[in-house]
Amino acid sequence: MNDQYELLDSGNGKKLERYGDIILDRPCAQAVWAPQAPELWQKAAASFDRVGGLNWDGRNNVSKPWNVEIAGVKMKLCATDFGHIGVFPETRELWRWIREKLAEQKTEKGRELKFLNLFAYSGGATLAAAQSGAHCCHLDASKGMVDWARENAALNKLENAPIRWIVDDVIKFLRREVKRETRYDAILLDPPSFGRGKKGELYKIEDQLMTTLDLVHEVLSDDPVFVLLTSHTPGFSPIVLKNLLRQYHETGTFECGEMLLTGKPGVNDLPNGNWARWINN
Repeated sequence: MNDQYELLDSGNGKKLERYGDIILDRPCAQAVWAPQAPELWQKAAASFDRVGGLNWDGRNNVSKPWNVEIAGVKMKLCATDFGHIGVFPETRELWRWIREKLAEQKTEKGRELKFLNLFAYSGGATLAAAQSGAHCCHLDASKGMVDWARENAALNKLENAPIRWIVDDVIKFLRREVKRETRYDAILLDPPSFGRGKKGELYKIEDQLMTTLDLVHEVLSDDPVFVLLTSHTPGFSPIVLKNLLRQYHETGTFECGEMLLTGKPGVNDLPNGNWARWINN
């Protein structure tokens, strides 16, 4: 399966990554070690830093959007003002797992499966799920990100796939789904440390996560496949995330780990967030 992403090096609070033919140098606070290959960094087409503001150097070299394929999903990338480019490649192994698990369970259960992606960003996980044949609901509070995800769907020839595109506040949406008795077989949520809903609703993970998880539990189907919880918030370790999920399920399999940026053998793995999942046996 094609993958045009590669971590080239990291260190001194930065990461050097290749996205297709474009090499970028951006901040990464957890890269506290020394770089392994200092000579590679001069190959960066552009660099970004937050020293005294939000600053791109060489942004003209990446002024036009470009497309890459990561874990079998085509994605449009673009250098945004905040230093993001439209994908978090540390989640790519989770995309693969979602696609394979849903395809396997669709065959085993003999029915269509419904997948809900909350805080869904640019849609990598949604499209991986859609590739498995799942019926998907993609929700993000940012209309711009949902529009971006729809562009990615078209790149993957999934513009006519059974995907609901929702711009809304997560908690408000989930409460309506509970009332409508809408249920999902598999749910992914990646709550932000701090965010705003569609109408400016404040979301702080330490205040709203338990409410979100309560509602997620209420919209699970009677025969679900999994719940997958990810986080980039410091302090929300793999064990913390797993313990949060364990509150809702007495049986099944619980797994957890770190999300990693990776490159060729010998390149230091770079932790960039954590995950935990409950799998219904």
